[in-house]
Amino acid sequence: MNQVYKALTIAGSDSGGGAGIQADLKTFQELRVFGMSALTAVTAQNTLGVQGVYPLSVEAVEQQIESIGTDLGADAVKTGMLFNADIIQAVAKKVKQFGWRRLVVDPVMIAKGGAPLLQEAAVSALKTHLLPLAMVATPNIPEAEVLTGMKIRTLEERQEAAKQLHKIGVTYVVIKGGHDDVENAAVDLLYDGREFSYFKGARIETRHTHGTGCTFAAAVTAELAKGRSVHEAIETAKAFIQAAIENELGIGNGHGPTNHWAYRQKWMS
Repeated sequence: MNQVYKALTIAGSDSGGGAGIQADLKTFQELRVFGMSALTAVTAQNTLGVQGVYPLSVEAVEQQIESIGTDLGADAVKTGMLFNADIIQAVAKKVKQFGWRRLVVDPVMIAKGGAPLLQEAAVSALKTHLLPLAMVATPNIPEAEVLTGMKIRTLEERQEAAKQLHKIGVTYVVIKGGHDDVENAAVDLLYDGREFSYFKGARIETRHTHGTGCTFAAAVTAELAKGRSVHEAIETAKAFIQAAIENELGIGNGHGPTNHWAYRQKWMS
């Protein structure tokens, strides 16, 4: 019998299906990893924006994680939208309780349409309690600016921000390049505490990019769950999200979702 690899996502729900828990579980499934979830908040949203955010209680979040940890276990864990400081601290406590080392932290702060998904007071909790536990953190440039207090306009500034996040305790820092000003390429930067690596993909002009950050981090998590190295996981995640953006679904009237089955059709069929 083949081994079943398991990944847990701790994040918010996206009723539109393009980001959050829904994107994570789709990505896990496409990469042949069994997906599990602990919900932190329910959002009412679509491609036009976020119409409502309804956080769960700390007790509800803790109990979901407890249920997974005491029975199924997890080969890798991803966090997404955590919303407030109390939930962040509760998640960090549970990660330590179950000894989950392959932790991917996607510091979700703002929805594609601009709605805040993390309370301002929670940024400090994220830096103090959760990021020091992360094997991998995957901020985009605006999120890295919030976490470091820097303005990031150049590659050198992105390198410095990565060093600062590594000092917080993140083992591998990935600062994604989707918000960079480079015209023809989206370049993700990886810092392992010693050297930098770069993962380049063609920049696609499209409005259908909702959930790209969630999907990328989920792909990294799925590959880590299989025992892949961080470099290997990021290479696969980059290819996965590149295919998902290039082969757009074209649904919705705003920031549409990416195509989660595109990578399988291209590489795994």
